[in-house]
Amino acid sequence: MVEQDFVNGFARGLRVIEAFGDAKPKMAIADVAKATGLDRATSRRCLLTLAQLGYADYDGKFFALTPKVLRLGYAYLASTPLPHIVQPYLDRLSETVGQSSSVSVLDGSDVVYVARASQRRVMSINLMPGSRLPAYCASMGRVLLAALPVGEARRIIDETPRTSFTPLTKTGLDDLLHELEVVRVNGFAVIDQELELGLCSIAVPLEDSRGRIVAALNIGAPAASVAANDLADRYLSELKAVAAALRPLLR
Repeated sequence: MVEQDFVNGFARGLRVIEAFGDAKPKMAIADVAKATGLDRATSRRCLLTLAQLGYADYDGKFFALTPKVLRLGYAYLASTPLPHIVQPYLDRLSETVGQSSSVSVLDGSDVVYVARASQRRVMSINLMPGSRLPAYCASMGRVLLAALPVGEARRIIDETPRTSFTPLTKTGLDDLLHELEVVRVNGFAVIDQELELGLCSIAVPLEDSRGRIVAALNIGAPAASVAANDLADRYLSELKAVAAALRPLLR
């Protein structure tokens, strides 16, 4: 892309939108400037523009995103057939195994949920389509990172701020690269309470009809009821069966 094709103002507006989240649902201009690295004047213009267009509310001090922002995410969900194709399979899988199951795609250093069937509340956060989790410590994330060329996966992990969410979270670059190699050999990933204490999960890749890995499928279970070492014996065959059934449908 040549430089004259890049719209700086549009890019800054997206950075401002992305600055909001669970931990920062409301922010003042100074907060947004700090979160985005933009100066206060630019942050103010972006926020006021979002408010003028109806994408943000402003109470005179704090800004908050409005439901209109959901249109941006819904545009992706509506334009890709993936959620509509996988949802019935997720529903049946979740009902069969009695656990929650999800499908996600890789977006930079995060996984983004595109479909989910929930049997019970396993995590403290409420996961739904559009939810994001760091790829390095999520089972679906490791599956998707393992599908990348080794150098690209290394770059993404190296550039990712790696937080220890629990005492079991692996954050070392060499440790994570080793985990990805294990995933490549085994064809699946298991996470043992790295993202949240009490949560284990297992994930497999979803290939399209040409054999390209386009998404990941997982099952999450309470560690108290299913130990991480037992996840493959308990659920891998069901996951692989769903992946095989979906392969000719994903184009």
